[in-house]
Amino acid sequence: MRVAVLPLLPSLLLLAALPACGPRAESMGRTRGAPPSLSLTSDLVNASGEVLGRAVITQEATGVKVIADITGLPAGDYAMHLHAVGKCEGPGFTSAGPHFNPAQKQHGHLNPMGEHAGDLPNVTVGSDRRGRLEAERPGLTLKGGATPLLDADGAALVLHAAADDYRSDPAGNAGARVACAVLVGTPG
Repeated sequence: MRVAVLPLLPSLLLLAALPACGPRAESMGRTRGAPPSLSLTSDLVNASGEVLGRAVITQEATGVKVIADITGLPAGDYAMHLHAVGKCEGPGFTSAGPHFNPAQKQHGHLNPMGEHAGDLPNVTVGSDRRGRLEAERPGLTLKGGATPLLDADGAALVLHAAADDYRSDPAGNAGARVACAVLVGTPG
């Protein structure tokens, strides 16, 4: 018995090529189906216009990563929060609005009714007057999704005068807002 393979060859080649025509997400910087990484950098500025540090906010596969380097403050612990509006008008920086809180929870990871999506750990400034915060907010997105941080009015990263107690609503008894970084525009 003779089998005619040649007439089937074009169909077999087409089937072999089909996987190459599918989505190429992995080749566009994606990791296991996550969106490509987006990053935004902004200066933390006090009411006098002095730069006290720099913040880098990055979209990662599982959420948003916040890195902030602080300089020039006395040694101690200071609260930092993501706020809902991308404005930093001094002296009180109230233009940054409340904490980013799309789920309408109370403040602080020690609060049984909390925590805000914009709640971050305290940053410790050493005797060298330098501090660094590195924190991740799982589930938070810079762009896309139901409640992105970078919505129409942007967001802000605010440094407070005192440490966050992680419990008191609405801001953890963190004191006045002493520096602010505007987070708006297209990350990249």
